[in-house]
Amino acid sequence: MSVGDRIKKIRNMRGMTQKELGLAAGFDEKSADIRIAQYESGTRTPKEKIITKIADVLKVNSKTLERPDIDSAEGIIHTLFMLEDIYGIQIANVNGKLCLLLDKSKSSIYPTLFDMFNTWQKEAEKFRNGEITEEEYSAWRYSYHI
Repeated sequence: MSVGDRIKKIRNMRGMTQKELGLAAGFDEKSADIRIAQYESGTRTPKEKIITKIADVLKVNSKTLERPDIDSAEGIIHTLFMLEDIYGIQIANVNGKLCLLLDKSKSSIYPTLFDMFNTWQKEAEKFRNGEITEEEYSAWRYSYHI
C-alpha cells in the first residue's frame, strides 16, 4: 500500500474530504484538495515534513502513513497493522505464544497470501524437524517466488 493509499484510507476513516485535510495540513485554499489528491493518486510524494503534518491532522503516528520501515520495531508494528487492514491478518495468543493468523476467506490476492503462508509453514516445519538444513531453508526463502 502506497503512502497515498494510506493517506486516503485514514482520511476516509476520519470522514474528511481532501480539501478539509489539505486546509488542516496548512495548504492554501486554492490548492488544498489538489495537493491531497496528488498524494493519494501517487502523482506526487509528500516529503517527511508534510507526512508529519498530515499524520497530526489525521491523529495517527506518521509511521502509519510512511513506507514500511522494517529496520525498527515501530516500523514493523505499523506495517503489521496495515497487513491487518489489507489482508485480514490477525494477532492471537495461542497457548501463551503470540501468533499471526491468516483467514483464507479474507485473502483476495491470487495466489493467495494464505497459500504462501501455508507453503512457508511447511518448509519451516521441515527445517525445525531436521528434514532440511538451515542452508537449504535459507536458500528456499531467499529464492522464493510466485
